[in-house]
Amino acid sequence: MNSDSPELHAEGARAVSAGAAIEDSIRRRLGGRSIVLVGLMGAGKSTVGRRLAARLGLPFRDADREIEAGSGMSIPDYFAQHGEASFRDGERRVIARLLQEGPLVLATGGGAYMNPETRRRVAEAGISVWLRADFDVLMRRVRKRSNRPLLQTPDPEATMRELMEKRYPVYALADLAVESREIPHDKVVQEAIQALDGWLGMGPS
Repeated sequence: MNSDSPELHAEGARAVSAGAAIEDSIRRRLGGRSIVLVGLMGAGKSTVGRRLAARLGLPFRDADREIEAGSGMSIPDYFAQHGEASFRDGERRVIARLLQEGPLVLATGGGAYMNPETRRRVAEAGISVWLRADFDVLMRRVRKRSNRPLLQTPDPEATMRELMEKRYPVYALADLAVESREIPHDKVVQEAIQALDGWLGMGPS
């Protein structure tokens, strides 16, 4: 069949229309809830989050960027000057504030979901989505940036494995899990949309 045929154009239009209907339905069924992305550094929370927000017509917020804007310093500088405990306290407060502004798509820092209060707030005001990635994918990605405070250790690979061992059982408490792997980000976004659609219930409410 010719690529310019009316049949193919009609099929493409139907696919776009069906996708838009699913996205509209998800947005409607969310109500005031937010979609909260959790996972380790390098899982793609910010990149996937921006694209997911655009697809759903929702605002996007990045908790780390909000902390940087509020403190006037980068995350590594904040860690260096104030320590991890202070950072985690600020992170908890920032996420609580952002959840009150929903619905939106929120990318959280890797340690945010480890906080029981934050998990409770997310459960009350949002849908948690774990972007799950394997060790090799995470290490390939984090090696591209040198500003990961928790990896400033003599053995970053061992540190990453320790973080995975500690955090993955907690991330597994999230409502949904989507595999983050070396495929185009838009495919991961599409899988997230399908997972959200299924979790919220089939078809419009």
